[in-house]
Amino acid sequence: MSGQTLRNNKLLQPIDRLALGVILVLGVLIGLLLLTGDRTAPRIRDFSWQDRQISADDTAFILTFSRPMNHASVEQNIKLDALVPDTKQGKVDNLKIDGKISWAGRKMAYTLLSPLPYGTAYKLELQGATDQLLAGKSKGTEIQPFTASFRSRDRAFAYIGVEAEEVGRLILYNLTQQQKTILTPPDLVVMDFEPYSDGEKILLSANDRQNEIKGLLTQQLYTITTGLSFGSSASQAPGKLELVLDSKEYQNLQFDLSPDGKTIVVQRVNRKNPAEFGLWILPHNTKPKPFTAPPGGNFLITADSQSLALLQGQGLGILSLPTGKQIDFMPQFEQVIGFARDNSLGAMMKFNRDPKNPTRSLFLWDNNKGTNKELIRTTGSILNCQFTPNKEKLYCLLTQVIKGETYREQPFIAAINLKDDKNSKEKPVQPLAILPEQQDISMSLSPDGLALLFDQIVTKPASETDALRKNGQAIANARLWLLPLVDSTTSNPPNQLQPEELLPGFHPRWLP
Repeated sequence: MSGQTLRNNKLLQPIDRLALGVILVLGVLIGLLLLTGDRTAPRIRDFSWQDRQISADDTAFILTFSRPMNHASVEQNIKLDALVPDTKQGKVDNLKIDGKISWAGRKMAYTLLSPLPYGTAYKLELQGATDQLLAGKSKGTEIQPFTASFRSRDRAFAYIGVEAEEVGRLILYNLTQQQKTILTPPDLVVMDFEPYSDGEKILLSANDRQNEIKGLLTQQLYTITTGLSFGSSASQAPGKLELVLDSKEYQNLQFDLSPDGKTIVVQRVNRKNPAEFGLWILPHNTKPKPFTAPPGGNFLITADSQSLALLQGQGLGILSLPTGKQIDFMPQFEQVIGFARDNSLGAMMKFNRDPKNPTRSLFLWDNNKGTNKELIRTTGSILNCQFTPNKEKLYCLLTQVIKGETYREQPFIAAINLKDDKNSKEKPVQPLAILPEQQDISMSLSPDGLALLFDQIVTKPASETDALRKNGQAIANARLWLLPLVDSTTSNPPNQLQPEELLPGFHPRWLP
Protein backbone atom coordinates (compact mmCIF):
# COMPACT_ATOMS: atom_id res chain seq x y z
CA MET A 1 0.00 0.00 0.00
CA SER A 2 2.78 2.41 0.83
CA GLY A 3 4.52 1.63 -2.53
CA GLN A 4 1.34 2.58 -4.53
CA THR A 5 1.03 5.88 -2.62
CA LEU A 6 4.67 6.66 -3.38
CA ARG A 7 4.14 6.12 -7.16
CA ASN A 8 1.02 8.40 -7.21
CA ASN A 9 2.91 11.11 -5.39
CA LYS A 10 5.68 10.96 -8.00
CA LEU A 11 3.18 11.34 -10.88
CA LEU A 12 1.69 14.38 -9.23
CA GLN A 13 5.01 16.22 -8.95
CA PRO A 14 4.86 19.87 -10.21
CA ILE A 15 7.32 19.22 -13.01
CA ASP A 16 5.16 16.38 -14.32
CA ARG A 17 2.02 18.46 -14.23
CA LEU A 18 3.80 21.27 -16.10
CA ALA A 19 5.03 18.90 -18.80
CA LEU A 20 1.56 17.43 -19.30
CA GLY A 21 0.11 20.94 -19.58
CA VAL A 22 2.66 21.99 -22.20
CA ILE A 23 1.98 18.84 -24.24
CA LEU A 24 -1.78 19.50 -24.18
CA VAL A 25 -1.35 23.16 -25.21
CA LEU A 26 1.03 22.26 -28.07
CA GLY A 27 -1.33 19.56 -29.23
CA VAL A 28 -4.20 22.05 -29.40
CA LEU A 29 -2.05 24.60 -31.29
CA ILE A 30 -0.88 22.01 -33.78
CA GLY A 31 -4.44 20.95 -34.39
CA LEU A 32 -5.55 24.54 -34.95
CA LEU A 33 -2.60 25.13 -37.30
CA LEU A 34 -3.52 22.07 -39.35
CA LEU A 35 -7.12 23.26 -39.58
CA THR A 36 -6.49 26.95 -40.32
CA GLY A 37 -3.02 26.98 -41.92
CA ASP A 38 0.08 29.10 -41.21
CA ARG A 39 -0.88 32.75 -40.62
CA THR A 40 2.67 34.11 -41.05
CA ALA A 41 3.26 35.92 -44.34
CA PRO A 42 5.46 34.25 -46.96
CA ARG A 43 8.67 36.08 -47.89
CA ILE A 44 11.58 36.04 -50.30
CA ARG A 45 14.57 34.35 -48.72
CA ASP A 46 17.11 35.07 -51.45
CA PHE A 47 17.50 37.21 -54.57
CA SER A 48 20.53 36.14 -56.61
CA TRP A 49 21.27 39.66 -57.98
CA GLN A 50 20.93 41.48 -54.67
CA ASP A 51 23.35 44.48 -54.61
CA ARG A 52 25.37 43.04 -57.53
CA GLN A 53 26.83 44.53 -60.71
CA ILE A 54 25.64 42.40 -63.61
CA SER A 55 26.99 42.03 -67.15
CA ALA A 56 25.60 40.83 -70.44
CA ASP A 57 26.61 37.30 -69.41
CA ASP A 58 24.14 37.45 -66.51
CA THR A 59 21.01 36.31 -68.30
CA ALA A 60 18.74 35.24 -65.41
CA PHE A 61 18.10 35.87 -61.72
CA ILE A 62 16.54 33.51 -59.16
CA LEU A 63 14.09 34.28 -56.36
CA THR A 64 13.82 31.77 -53.51
CA PHE A 65 10.59 31.88 -51.48
CA SER A 66 9.96 30.69 -47.92
CA ARG A 67 7.03 28.52 -49.06
CA PRO A 68 5.31 27.39 -52.28
CA MET A 69 3.72 30.34 -54.07
CA ASN A 70 0.78 30.95 -56.33
CA HIS A 71 2.69 31.25 -59.62
CA ALA A 72 0.18 33.46 -61.38
CA SER A 73 0.04 35.96 -58.51
CA VAL A 74 3.84 36.30 -58.50
CA GLU A 75 4.11 36.73 -62.26
CA GLN A 76 1.37 39.37 -62.28
CA ASN A 77 2.85 41.44 -59.46
CA ILE A 78 6.62 41.32 -60.00
CA LYS A 79 8.11 44.61 -61.28
CA LEU A 80 11.60 45.31 -62.63
CA ASP A 81 12.33 48.98 -63.34
CA ALA A 82 15.30 51.20 -64.14
CA LEU A 83 16.00 53.60 -61.27
CA VAL A 84 17.87 56.16 -63.33
CA PRO A 85 16.62 56.00 -66.91
CA ASP A 86 18.73 58.09 -69.26
CA THR A 87 18.49 58.90 -72.95
CA LYS A 88 22.21 59.53 -73.36
CA GLN A 89 24.94 57.23 -74.65
CA GLY A 90 22.67 54.53 -76.03
CA LYS A 91 20.48 54.03 -72.95
CA VAL A 92 16.72 54.34 -73.29
CA ASP A 93 13.90 55.77 -71.24
CA ASN A 94 10.52 54.02 -70.97
CA LEU A 95 12.58 50.85 -70.73
CA LYS A 96 10.70 47.65 -71.44
CA ILE A 97 12.34 44.63 -69.84
CA ASP A 98 11.20 41.41 -71.47
CA GLY A 99 11.80 38.00 -69.96
CA LYS A 100 10.34 34.58 -69.36
CA ILE A 101 9.61 32.92 -66.03
CA SER A 102 10.10 29.31 -64.99
CA TRP A 103 9.57 27.52 -61.67
CA ALA A 104 11.24 24.73 -59.71
CA GLY A 105 9.56 24.22 -56.35
CA ARG A 106 10.02 27.36 -54.27
CA LYS A 107 12.46 28.90 -56.75
CA MET A 108 11.51 31.17 -59.62
CA ALA A 109 13.94 31.96 -62.47
CA TYR A 110 13.49 35.11 -64.56
CA THR A 111 15.42 34.86 -67.85
CA LEU A 112 16.04 38.07 -69.79
CA LEU A 113 15.43 38.05 -73.53
CA SER A 114 18.08 40.76 -74.00
CA PRO A 115 20.83 42.10 -71.71
CA LEU A 116 19.90 45.00 -69.48
CA PRO A 117 21.35 48.34 -70.64
CA TYR A 118 24.71 49.09 -69.03
CA GLY A 119 25.36 52.02 -66.70
CA THR A 120 21.94 51.83 -65.08
CA ALA A 121 20.58 51.04 -61.59
CA TYR A 122 17.53 48.78 -61.27
CA LYS A 123 14.87 48.06 -58.66
CA LEU A 124 12.97 44.78 -58.22
CA GLU A 125 9.64 44.87 -56.38
CA LEU A 126 7.12 42.22 -55.40
CA GLN A 127 3.97 42.80 -53.37
CA GLY A 128 0.44 41.46 -53.51
CA ALA A 129 1.52 37.93 -54.48
CA THR A 130 0.07 35.05 -52.43
CA ASP A 131 1.16 31.59 -51.41
CA GLN A 132 -0.55 28.40 -52.51
CA LEU A 133 -3.94 27.65 -50.92
CA LEU A 134 -3.89 25.09 -48.12
CA ALA A 135 -6.76 23.03 -46.71
CA GLY A 136 -9.20 25.26 -44.81
CA LYS A 137 -7.97 28.50 -46.43
CA SER A 138 -10.24 30.52 -48.69
CA LYS A 139 -7.42 32.80 -49.92
CA GLY A 140 -3.65 32.62 -50.00
CA THR A 141 -1.60 34.70 -47.60
CA GLU A 142 0.01 37.80 -49.14
CA ILE A 143 3.78 37.94 -49.32
CA GLN A 144 5.81 40.38 -47.26
CA PRO A 145 6.53 43.35 -49.57
CA PHE A 146 9.99 42.92 -51.12
CA THR A 147 12.27 45.54 -52.66
CA ALA A 148 15.84 45.03 -53.84
CA SER A 149 18.31 46.90 -56.02
CA PHE A 150 21.20 46.06 -58.30
CA ARG A 151 22.98 47.74 -61.22
CA SER A 152 24.55 46.87 -64.52
CA ARG A 153 28.23 47.42 -65.21
CA ASP A 154 29.45 50.86 -66.15
CA ARG A 155 29.68 51.56 -69.86
CA ALA A 156 33.43 51.56 -70.48
CA PHE A 157 35.81 51.06 -73.39
CA ALA A 158 39.52 51.13 -74.16
CA TYR A 159 41.31 52.76 -77.07
CA ILE A 160 44.74 53.92 -78.25
CA GLY A 161 45.59 57.59 -77.77
CA VAL A 162 46.87 59.98 -80.45
CA GLU A 163 47.51 63.33 -78.73
CA ALA A 164 50.39 64.69 -76.63
CA GLU A 165 51.30 62.33 -73.77
CA GLU A 166 48.61 59.85 -74.87
CA VAL A 167 50.25 58.92 -78.21
CA GLY A 168 50.36 55.14 -78.58
CA ARG A 169 49.19 54.48 -75.03
CA LEU A 170 46.22 52.36 -74.00
CA ILE A 171 43.48 54.45 -72.42
CA LEU A 172 40.41 53.40 -70.47
CA TYR A 173 37.33 55.61 -70.68
CA ASN A 174 34.43 55.06 -68.29
CA LEU A 175 31.52 56.52 -70.23
CA THR A 176 29.12 56.21 -67.29
CA GLN A 177 31.38 58.14 -64.92
CA GLN A 178 32.97 60.32 -67.64
CA GLN A 179 36.45 59.35 -66.40
CA LYS A 180 39.61 58.75 -68.44
CA THR A 181 42.59 56.69 -67.23
CA ILE A 182 45.89 56.21 -69.11
CA LEU A 183 46.90 52.60 -68.47
CA THR A 184 50.22 51.85 -70.21
CA PRO A 185 53.57 53.57 -69.51
CA PRO A 186 54.97 56.16 -71.95
CA ASP A 187 57.80 53.92 -73.21
CA LEU A 188 55.38 51.45 -74.89
CA VAL A 189 53.40 51.84 -78.11
CA VAL A 190 50.30 49.62 -78.10
CA MET A 191 49.60 47.74 -81.35
CA ASP A 192 46.51 45.72 -80.47
CA PHE A 193 44.56 44.59 -77.40
CA GLU A 194 41.64 42.45 -76.18
CA PRO A 195 39.83 42.79 -72.83
CA TYR A 196 39.29 39.82 -70.55
CA SER A 197 35.67 38.84 -69.90
CA ASP A 198 35.73 40.08 -66.29
CA GLY A 199 36.78 43.57 -67.44
CA GLU A 200 39.52 43.68 -64.82
CA LYS A 201 42.46 43.04 -67.21
CA ILE A 202 43.38 43.67 -70.84
CA LEU A 203 45.73 41.58 -72.98
CA LEU A 204 47.82 43.79 -75.25
CA SER A 205 50.60 43.71 -77.80
CA ALA A 206 53.06 46.58 -77.43
CA ASN A 207 56.41 47.64 -78.84
CA ASP A 208 59.17 49.66 -77.22
CA ARG A 209 58.66 53.26 -78.40
CA GLN A 210 62.20 53.69 -79.76
CA ASN A 211 62.03 50.35 -81.59
CA GLU A 212 58.65 51.30 -83.06
CA ILE A 213 60.06 54.57 -84.41
CA LYS A 214 62.95 52.63 -85.98
CA GLY A 215 60.50 50.15 -87.52
CA LEU A 216 61.76 47.18 -85.48
CA LEU A 217 59.23 44.39 -84.84
CA THR A 218 59.83 43.70 -81.15
CA GLN A 219 56.27 43.75 -79.81
CA GLN A 220 55.61 41.63 -76.73
CA LEU A 221 52.40 40.47 -75.06
CA TYR A 222 51.39 41.95 -71.70
CA THR A 223 48.42 42.06 -69.38
CA ILE A 224 47.43 45.28 -67.67
CA THR A 225 44.85 45.97 -64.97
CA THR A 226 41.96 48.36 -65.63
CA GLY A 227 41.22 49.27 -62.00
CA LEU A 228 37.62 48.09 -62.48
CA SER A 229 36.07 45.38 -60.34
CA PHE A 230 32.65 43.90 -60.99
CA GLY A 231 32.98 40.86 -58.74
CA SER A 232 33.23 40.30 -55.01
CA SER A 233 37.01 40.79 -54.88
CA ALA A 234 38.60 44.17 -54.33
CA SER A 235 39.80 45.96 -57.46
CA GLN A 236 43.49 46.27 -58.32
CA ALA A 237 45.04 49.62 -59.07
CA PRO A 238 44.94 50.49 -62.79
CA GLY A 239 48.09 50.16 -64.88
CA LYS A 240 49.69 47.08 -63.30
CA LEU A 241 51.70 45.65 -66.23
CA GLU A 242 52.85 42.01 -66.50
CA LEU A 243 54.83 40.40 -69.33
CA VAL A 244 53.12 37.38 -70.88
CA LEU A 245 55.28 36.58 -73.92
CA ASP A 246 58.65 38.09 -74.91
CA SER A 247 60.07 38.58 -78.41
CA LYS A 248 63.70 37.55 -77.93
CA GLU A 249 63.68 34.55 -80.30
CA TYR A 250 60.37 35.01 -82.14
CA GLN A 251 58.46 37.93 -83.61
CA ASN A 252 54.93 38.07 -82.26
CA LEU A 253 52.33 38.94 -84.88
CA GLN A 254 48.55 38.69 -84.57
CA PHE A 255 46.96 37.05 -81.51
CA ASP A 256 43.55 36.10 -80.14
CA LEU A 257 42.27 35.67 -76.58
CA SER A 258 39.63 33.03 -75.84
CA PRO A 259 36.34 34.39 -74.46
CA ASP A 260 36.88 32.53 -71.17
CA GLY A 261 40.33 34.13 -70.80
CA LYS A 262 42.13 30.79 -70.40
CA THR A 263 43.86 30.47 -73.79
CA ILE A 264 45.93 32.76 -76.00
CA VAL A 265 46.85 31.86 -79.59
CA VAL A 266 49.71 33.83 -81.20
CA GLN A 267 51.16 33.86 -84.69
CA ARG A 268 54.98 33.84 -84.45
CA VAL A 269 58.01 33.70 -86.72
CA ASN A 270 61.54 32.64 -85.77
CA ARG A 271 63.96 35.57 -85.99
CA LYS A 272 66.87 33.38 -87.17
CA ASN A 273 64.79 31.10 -89.40
CA PRO A 274 61.81 32.89 -91.03
CA ALA A 275 60.68 29.56 -92.51
CA GLU A 276 59.69 28.57 -88.95
CA PHE A 277 56.35 30.32 -89.01
CA GLY A 278 53.14 29.26 -87.28
CA LEU A 279 50.80 29.42 -84.33
CA TRP A 280 51.71 29.09 -80.66
CA ILE A 281 49.31 28.39 -77.82
CA LEU A 282 49.50 29.78 -74.30
CA PRO A 283 47.16 27.91 -71.95
CA HIS A 284 46.48 29.67 -68.66
CA ASN A 285 49.48 29.63 -66.26
CA THR A 286 51.57 27.32 -68.49
CA LYS A 287 54.52 27.87 -70.80
CA PRO A 288 53.87 28.71 -74.47
CA LYS A 289 54.27 25.90 -76.98
CA PRO A 290 53.95 25.53 -80.76
CA PHE A 291 50.46 24.64 -81.93
CA THR A 292 50.35 21.34 -83.79
CA ALA A 293 48.18 22.72 -86.58
CA PRO A 294 49.79 23.43 -89.99
CA PRO A 295 50.48 27.08 -90.82
CA GLY A 296 47.47 29.02 -92.03
CA GLY A 297 46.08 32.49 -92.49
CA ASN A 298 43.62 34.46 -90.37
CA PHE A 299 42.31 32.73 -87.26
CA LEU A 300 39.74 33.25 -84.52
CA ILE A 301 38.93 31.32 -81.33
CA THR A 302 35.31 30.20 -81.25
CA ALA A 303 32.88 31.69 -78.73
CA ASP A 304 32.85 28.52 -76.59
CA SER A 305 36.67 28.75 -76.22
CA GLN A 306 37.00 25.10 -77.29
CA SER A 307 38.06 25.45 -80.94
CA LEU A 308 40.04 27.55 -83.40
CA ALA A 309 38.76 28.61 -86.82
CA LEU A 310 41.78 28.81 -89.15
CA LEU A 311 42.07 29.66 -92.85
CA GLN A 312 43.69 26.68 -94.61
CA GLY A 313 44.16 27.18 -98.34
CA GLN A 314 40.75 27.87 -99.87
CA GLY A 315 38.78 26.62 -96.90
CA LEU A 316 38.21 27.05 -93.19
CA GLY A 317 39.44 24.46 -90.70
CA ILE A 318 37.96 24.03 -87.21
CA LEU A 319 40.65 22.75 -84.84
CA SER A 320 40.33 21.54 -81.28
CA LEU A 321 42.00 23.47 -78.48
CA PRO A 322 44.55 22.75 -77.17
CA THR A 323 45.33 19.56 -79.15
CA GLY A 324 45.11 21.03 -82.67
CA LYS A 325 43.16 18.03 -83.94
CA GLN A 326 40.97 18.96 -86.91
CA ILE A 327 37.28 18.69 -86.06
CA ASP A 328 35.81 19.98 -89.30
CA PHE A 329 36.76 21.53 -92.62
CA MET A 330 34.45 23.89 -94.50
CA PRO A 331 35.62 24.44 -98.08
CA GLN A 332 32.67 26.75 -98.77
CA PHE A 333 34.15 29.48 -96.53
CA GLU A 334 37.47 31.31 -96.63
CA GLN A 335 37.28 33.61 -93.63
CA VAL A 336 35.50 33.72 -90.30
CA ILE A 337 34.17 37.18 -89.42
CA GLY A 338 32.68 36.50 -85.98
CA PHE A 339 30.59 34.29 -83.72
CA ALA A 340 27.46 34.79 -81.66
CA ARG A 341 28.09 34.82 -77.92
CA ASP A 342 26.68 31.30 -77.41
CA ASN A 343 28.57 29.93 -80.44
CA SER A 344 25.31 28.88 -82.14
CA LEU A 345 25.84 31.18 -85.14
CA GLY A 346 28.81 32.35 -87.15
CA ALA A 347 29.40 34.99 -89.81
CA MET A 348 31.55 33.58 -92.63
CA MET A 349 32.87 35.02 -95.88
CA LYS A 350 33.49 33.49 -99.30
CA PHE A 351 35.28 34.94 -102.35
CA ASN A 352 33.35 34.44 -105.60
CA ARG A 353 36.10 34.24 -108.23
CA ASP A 354 34.18 35.21 -111.32
CA PRO A 355 36.72 36.84 -113.69
CA LYS A 356 34.07 39.16 -115.09
CA ASN A 357 32.43 40.05 -111.78
CA PRO A 358 34.43 39.10 -108.65
CA THR A 359 32.34 39.45 -105.48
CA ARG A 360 32.30 38.53 -101.81
CA SER A 361 29.47 36.71 -100.03
CA LEU A 362 28.56 36.91 -96.35
CA PHE A 363 27.04 33.70 -94.98
CA LEU A 364 25.19 32.94 -91.75
CA TRP A 365 26.42 29.60 -90.45
CA ASP A 366 24.14 27.71 -88.05
CA ASN A 367 26.35 25.57 -85.82
CA ASN A 368 23.43 23.62 -84.33
CA LYS A 369 21.80 22.69 -87.64
CA GLY A 370 24.97 22.52 -89.71
CA THR A 371 23.44 24.78 -92.37
CA ASN A 372 24.44 28.09 -93.94
CA LYS A 373 22.55 30.90 -95.64
CA GLU A 374 23.89 33.64 -97.91
CA LEU A 375 23.02 37.05 -96.45
CA ILE A 376 24.61 39.49 -98.90
CA ARG A 377 26.77 39.49 -102.01
CA THR A 378 28.85 42.58 -102.70
CA THR A 379 31.60 43.89 -104.97
CA GLY A 380 32.97 45.78 -101.96
CA SER A 381 34.60 44.50 -98.77
CA ILE A 382 33.21 42.83 -95.64
CA LEU A 383 35.42 44.26 -92.90
CA ASN A 384 33.66 43.33 -89.65
CA CYS A 385 30.39 41.82 -88.40
CA GLN A 386 29.13 41.44 -84.83
CA PHE A 387 26.01 39.71 -83.52
CA THR A 388 23.58 41.41 -81.15
CA PRO A 389 23.14 39.58 -77.82
CA ASN A 390 19.68 38.27 -78.81
CA LYS A 391 21.03 37.16 -82.24
CA GLU A 392 18.26 39.01 -84.07
CA LYS A 393 20.63 41.35 -85.95
CA LEU A 394 24.11 41.39 -87.37
CA TYR A 395 25.84 44.78 -87.45
CA CYS A 396 28.42 44.91 -90.24
CA LEU A 397 31.10 47.29 -91.42
CA LEU A 398 30.97 47.07 -95.23
CA THR A 399 32.19 48.98 -98.25
CA GLN A 400 30.70 49.67 -101.64
CA VAL A 401 32.73 50.38 -104.76
CA ILE A 402 32.42 53.93 -106.08
CA LYS A 403 32.41 54.02 -109.86
CA GLY A 404 35.06 56.26 -111.39
CA GLU A 405 38.44 56.41 -113.03
CA THR A 406 40.20 55.26 -109.85
CA TYR A 407 39.19 52.39 -107.57
CA ARG A 408 37.54 53.73 -104.43
CA GLU A 409 35.53 52.12 -101.66
CA GLN A 410 32.93 53.87 -99.51
CA PRO A 411 32.63 52.34 -96.03
CA PHE A 412 29.28 52.19 -94.26
CA ILE A 413 27.65 50.48 -91.28
CA ALA A 414 24.60 48.29 -91.91
CA ALA A 415 22.19 46.22 -89.84
CA ILE A 416 21.26 42.80 -91.24
CA ASN A 417 18.01 41.31 -89.96
CA LEU A 418 18.45 37.64 -89.00
CA LYS A 419 14.87 36.96 -87.88
CA ASP A 420 13.14 34.53 -90.22
CA ASP A 421 9.88 36.46 -90.28
CA LYS A 422 8.18 36.60 -93.68
CA ASN A 423 5.60 39.08 -92.38
CA SER A 424 8.21 41.55 -91.16
CA LYS A 425 8.29 44.91 -92.96
CA GLU A 426 11.90 45.46 -91.91
CA LYS A 427 14.43 45.47 -94.76
CA PRO A 428 16.87 42.51 -94.71
CA VAL A 429 19.83 44.93 -95.00
CA GLN A 430 19.48 48.44 -93.57
CA PRO A 431 22.33 50.96 -94.04
CA LEU A 432 22.75 52.98 -90.86
CA ALA A 433 25.64 55.39 -91.35
CA ILE A 434 27.97 56.39 -94.17
CA LEU A 435 31.59 56.77 -93.03
CA PRO A 436 34.52 58.76 -94.46
CA GLU A 437 36.62 57.02 -97.09
CA GLN A 438 39.42 55.25 -95.23
CA GLN A 439 40.83 51.79 -94.63
CA ASP A 440 41.29 49.83 -91.40
CA ILE A 441 38.23 51.16 -89.60
CA SER A 442 37.69 49.63 -86.16
CA MET A 443 34.13 48.90 -85.01
CA SER A 444 32.94 47.57 -81.66
CA LEU A 445 29.38 46.68 -80.57
CA SER A 446 28.57 47.36 -76.92
CA PRO A 447 27.85 44.25 -74.80
CA ASP A 448 24.24 45.35 -74.26
CA GLY A 449 23.80 45.80 -78.02
CA LEU A 450 22.72 49.45 -77.79
CA ALA A 451 25.66 51.34 -79.30
CA LEU A 452 28.54 51.05 -81.75
CA LEU A 453 31.98 52.60 -81.45
CA PHE A 454 34.08 53.30 -84.53
CA ASP A 455 37.10 55.41 -85.41
CA GLN A 456 37.99 57.92 -88.11
CA ILE A 457 41.69 58.11 -88.98
CA VAL A 458 43.59 60.70 -91.01
CA THR A 459 46.99 59.50 -92.30
CA LYS A 460 50.06 61.19 -93.76
CA PRO A 461 53.39 59.99 -95.24
CA ALA A 462 55.44 58.45 -92.45
CA SER A 463 58.66 60.02 -91.18
CA GLU A 464 61.40 58.61 -88.96
CA THR A 465 59.92 60.27 -85.87
CA ASP A 466 56.39 58.87 -86.19
CA ALA A 467 55.46 56.18 -83.68
CA LEU A 468 51.87 55.59 -84.81
CA ARG A 469 51.54 53.98 -88.23
CA LYS A 470 48.99 52.07 -90.28
CA ASN A 471 49.71 50.44 -93.64
CA GLY A 472 53.05 52.22 -93.83
CA GLN A 473 51.53 55.65 -93.22
CA ALA A 474 51.66 57.74 -90.07
CA ILE A 475 48.50 58.60 -88.17
CA ALA A 476 48.08 62.37 -88.29
CA ASN A 477 44.81 62.45 -86.38
CA ALA A 478 42.05 60.12 -85.25
CA ARG A 479 38.64 60.52 -83.62
CA LEU A 480 36.29 58.14 -81.86
CA TRP A 481 32.57 58.17 -82.67
CA LEU A 482 29.59 56.62 -80.91
CA LEU A 483 26.55 55.47 -82.89
CA PRO A 484 23.42 54.84 -80.74
CA LEU A 485 21.41 51.93 -82.16
CA VAL A 486 18.09 52.54 -80.38
CA ASP A 487 15.76 55.51 -80.57
CA SER A 488 15.24 56.65 -76.98
CA THR A 489 11.60 57.53 -77.62
CA THR A 490 10.37 54.50 -79.55
CA SER A 491 12.88 51.79 -78.59
CA ASN A 492 13.22 51.09 -82.33
CA PRO A 493 16.02 51.95 -84.75
CA PRO A 494 15.32 55.46 -86.03
CA ASN A 495 15.30 56.26 -89.75
CA GLN A 496 18.54 58.25 -89.56
CA LEU A 497 21.13 57.43 -86.91
CA GLN A 498 23.38 60.32 -85.88
CA PRO A 499 26.92 59.46 -84.72
CA GLU A 500 28.28 61.44 -81.78
CA GLU A 501 31.91 62.54 -81.70
CA LEU A 502 33.61 61.45 -78.48
CA LEU A 503 37.39 61.66 -78.10
CA PRO A 504 40.71 61.78 -79.97
CA GLY A 505 41.91 58.19 -80.44
CA PHE A 506 41.53 55.03 -82.51
CA HIS A 507 40.93 51.26 -82.30
CA PRO A 508 38.15 51.35 -79.66
CA ARG A 509 36.85 48.23 -77.91
CA TRP A 510 34.05 48.00 -75.39
CA LEU A 511 34.78 46.21 -72.14
CA PRO A 512 32.48 43.18 -71.59
